Amino acid sequence: MSDRRRRLSPRARLIPVLAAALAGLLAAVALGGYLYERARTGSIYHPHARFIYQAVPTALPSGPEGQAWPLYGYDAEHTRFFPAPEYVRPPFTQLWVHDVYALLEFPPVIEGNHIFQLGDNGVLAAFDRETGRTYWSRSLGRLSASTPAVSPTTVYVTLLRTGVPGIAGRIFALNYRSGQTRWWRDLPSPSESSPLLDGERVIFGTQSGEVYALNARDGRVLWTYRAGGAVKASPTLSDGVLYFGDYSGHVQAISEATGRRLWISGSEGALFGSGTFYSTAAVIYGRVFLGNTDGRIYAYDAASGRLDWAVQTGAYVYAAPAATNAPGIGPTIYIGSYNGTFYALNARSGHVSWRFDAHGRISGGATIVGRIVYFADLGSHRTYGLGISTGRKVFQKDTGSFDPVVSDGEDIYLTGYSALYALAPLAPLTALFSAQPPPSHGSRFPTLTRVPGRSGLQP
Repeated sequence: MSDRRRRLSPRARLIPVLAAALAGLLAAVALGGYLYERARTGSIYHPHARFIYQAVPTALPSGPEGQAWPLYGYDAEHTRFFPAPEYVRPPFTQLWVHDVYALLEFPPVIEGNHIFQLGDNGVLAAFDRETGRTYWSRSLGRLSASTPAVSPTTVYVTLLRTGVPGIAGRIFALNYRSGQTRWWRDLPSPSESSPLLDGERVIFGTQSGEVYALNARDGRVLWTYRAGGAVKASPTLSDGVLYFGDYSGHVQAISEATGRRLWISGSEGALFGSGTFYSTAAVIYGRVFLGNTDGRIYAYDAASGRLDWAVQTGAYVYAAPAATNAPGIGPTIYIGSYNGTFYALNARSGHVSWRFDAHGRISGGATIVGRIVYFADLGSHRTYGLGISTGRKVFQKDTGSFDPVVSDGEDIYLTGYSALYALAPLAPLTALFSAQPPPSHGSRFPTLTRVPGRSGLQP
């Protein structure tokens, strides 16, 4: 057959038609996929969803309890709001710095005059929060990525890698003063879930999806719960109910007393499967707030699991939210995205109150100390402090990558990339040299020589 006849044959004429039809079909599939994905992962608002206004503390408890930061996220609800006195604000002077020579992904905890920092190398160190002097240090494993929980007598630590063949994970309970082991329990799966301590229970998740409630005194298993995916967040507790997300893309509420499931909700995330929940939830205003790797920040009804709103940021949201009632803008959620933007969202509606572009990648959670919200940028290794009502930058330090700051109500302790910094506000120190007495915060500020070589009022 000649070339001309082949070109004019019915089969030859059909090929361009089939090619055009196939191209059209592929374009339709692509468009449908885009529209489907946008519908599943775009922002969602339910303006009439239930919202319960809650007052937040305006002052710290009196006595030693007011200087404690015992858990990841400060309180069992993980609001990450610490009602520090007004003077605990920038500018700061550095009191001491302690380099642990390991990556610090998670912040320390505070109890009494001890501050406990767990490095990613599995080493737990106890420092004097006034001087930075090391009380004791223990190598517990090969890898960790969590914050301890602490009581006046015991410190609880989870491990991602034990370094012991055949033992995937482990939880330790250590003597507060000496670091000696009270008990430990081997786990069939690694854990990077910061333990939640509530009375006689210590509760945490594992990468196998198993959530454990152990007796805090001896490590006995009280109950277990199996989630559909890895539970890497710290369980959040409110009114006897535990809340957490997992790597199957579900958020669930279970009974603290029994581990029985109360409700479960999905994220309706990525196109061929849900996004994953790494973020630790904050529970306040009758809602559960947390981020997802599908780019959304979610708010669920705490009683039913119904979706109240979801805000799309366009990038992973690994960070844990912080929450408080901000003067002038009311109940607000603070959270960063991997797109480098830090958001203040109206807790009722989900609408953006203000935003701050850090020009990097925000991976860790925020912390509110008084009226300043702090966060760290993984991209630039920088820590920022912003006014909670305005988003105006009032603090910056060129270190830090993940969860940045805790406080004892007098100073702040900033987690750098591999070092812990103790920073004191200049305001009460300056007041020592004025006619006015310093703010009422104890007797420590009249003594300016508690750290050898301290450089006075130099920030």
